[in-house]
Amino acid sequence: MIKVKKRKILLLPGDGIGPEVIGEVRKIINWFNDKKSLDFEIDEDLAGGCSYDKHGTPITDEVFYKALESEVVMLGAVGGPKWDNIEFSKKPERALLKLRKELKLFANLRPAICFEQLVGASTLKPEVVSGLDIMIVRELTGGIYFGEPRGIKPIENGERKGINTHTYTTSEITRVARVAFDLARKRSNKVTSCEKSNVMEAGQLWKEEVQELHEKEYKDVELSHMLADNCAMQLLRNPKQFDVIVTDNLFGDMLSDQASMLTGSLGLLPSASLGAKNKDGEMRAMYEPIHGSAPDIAGKGLANPIATVLSFAMALRYSLDLDNEADALENAVQTVLNDGLRTKDILSESMKEVSTSQMGDAIISKLQ
Repeated sequence: MIKVKKRKILLLPGDGIGPEVIGEVRKIINWFNDKKSLDFEIDEDLAGGCSYDKHGTPITDEVFYKALESEVVMLGAVGGPKWDNIEFSKKPERALLKLRKELKLFANLRPAICFEQLVGASTLKPEVVSGLDIMIVRELTGGIYFGEPRGIKPIENGERKGINTHTYTTSEITRVARVAFDLARKRSNKVTSCEKSNVMEAGQLWKEEVQELHEKEYKDVELSHMLADNCAMQLLRNPKQFDVIVTDNLFGDMLSDQASMLTGSLGLLPSASLGAKNKDGEMRAMYEPIHGSAPDIAGKGLANPIATVLSFAMALRYSLDLDNEADALENAVQTVLNDGLRTKDILSESMKEVSTSQMGDAIISKLQ
């Protein structure tokens, strides 16, 4: 079989359960190399609290440059109570923000899919979440998390003032909206754009620019506008009305976390952060599970690797143009769930509990 060109994959396991779940992805990558003659070149390094412990910084320049040169960055999880009291600029999460900003990863894709086998794990009624398949597209490099001025400063009477600035430009809005419209064309052809145009000028600009782009380039896609607080309510009331939701950095952070819990477990949901394509159609991208570092269960073999495995499936699809392999990996996950295998977080009566590594091995066995 002819081998394809080498493609660099940088693994950043991070903190807590990160090394355990990334370890299962490493096994899957090696399986694709061995069995499918895919020539992935794997590198692994530190990011987050583990990097701070060793180097005094959440990400070194060396690791950052490795990320620049990689087609895919796979991140496990960063942070934990151990680093709560260190200087803000040195916190583990700053590694994540630096990678997003400096790699210009402006579009965060967060699918919320309720697996048929796990409908009972959701806190909502089965008829509300059964068959749920939403894609939230969150703008990732603008808005209140990056706007200037920002900071904490003393004011009169011995008080202090905290300042964050919510700001967006036309180009920042239209490039992420274009991602949402393109995704919708491959799904159910419907986009809901969310902002707070009733009270925020930046929200008004967001609404106007998304509407203008729709009229110019995407009239075939159904577009609706919704206030972000109403969207939060509608996600609980009738989540299946949505297909693709596009929203800004702050509201996307909140709405995607809310949507994730409709599915029953954070341990099942992947994410992708994508940059702009260059003239050769190549783009930088980072993939990660949406769950945290869960230090309370780290090292115990209890972590659910499915979210990280599905994040790698997204990498196969969006960065590596390997749709067949992505389909195979996603189908393997479904088959394992059909077989009744469960990690502790999704365990229910009559199902078989397995460890992190056992779940990874079972998924690989279904790829055979």
